[in-house]
Amino acid sequence: MSGHPNADSIARYASGGDLPADVLWAVEAHLETCQTCRLRLADAAPPQVTALTAAVWAELEPSGEPARRRHRLARWATPALLPWLAMTAFAVLAALALDGLLPAGGVTAAVLLIAPIVPVLGVAAAWSRGMDPAHELVVSTPRAGLQLVLRRTFAVLVVVLPVLLVGGWLAGASPAYWLLPCLGVTAVALALGGLIGVRRAAITSASSWAVLVIGPAVLGGGVPGVLAPGAAPVWAAVLVGGAAAVFFRSAAYARL
Repeated sequence: MSGHPNADSIARYASGGDLPADVLWAVEAHLETCQTCRLRLADAAPPQVTALTAAVWAELEPSGEPARRRHRLARWATPALLPWLAMTAFAVLAALALDGLLPAGGVTAAVLLIAPIVPVLGVAAAWSRGMDPAHELVVSTPRAGLQLVLRRTFAVLVVVLPVLLVGGWLAGASPAYWLLPCLGVTAVALALGGLIGVRRAAITSASSWAVLVIGPAVLGGGVPGVLAPGAAPVWAAVLVGGAAAVFFRSAAYARL
């Protein structure tokens, strides 16, 4: 075919009408290289074809949150953050209710006992493969490693500390008792995470606290020595030591 196809050939091609095989082949070959004739073809399309094309393009329109924005959010938190926040608030409320049922002067305030491990449980949730559908995608980014661990830990602390402050205020448990232990246990969990994985380290730290501190406090009553104000220098040393271990073993987190 020399030149452009005539209007009849374009119209018959657009409507799916019968065209001789040589004309059909020539029209298709010409349309591949001629933008003008492709525009003529669009104008000649029958209404049913136009409606079908519009429906297909409508289905292809992007919907929801852009992938880049979701990816940025996943670097700071996981989809499980909101359910976990609700669980955290429920745990603090349950501790407050337990304090109200126990006799005065008896067992240490429940909020004080659980405060140091609540952020650690959040770190475990933030690093759980099962709770993060984009886990493999996020951890494969160049900034995964230690930077990702610290980002998610920071997001957990930002969410948890205000809840604990309110719960501690209502229970009469001053932050002077639990804030440094809270940060110290979190630092230890992160330091141990460079060896056995963040999620396992968080669960191990929380379990150890429950066995070594919460259990004896429930059985014996009174404020455990590790939560007394006099233990603040020890917890400050634990926090600094844990942070130093995380810093000097930063390369280990890239392999988690």
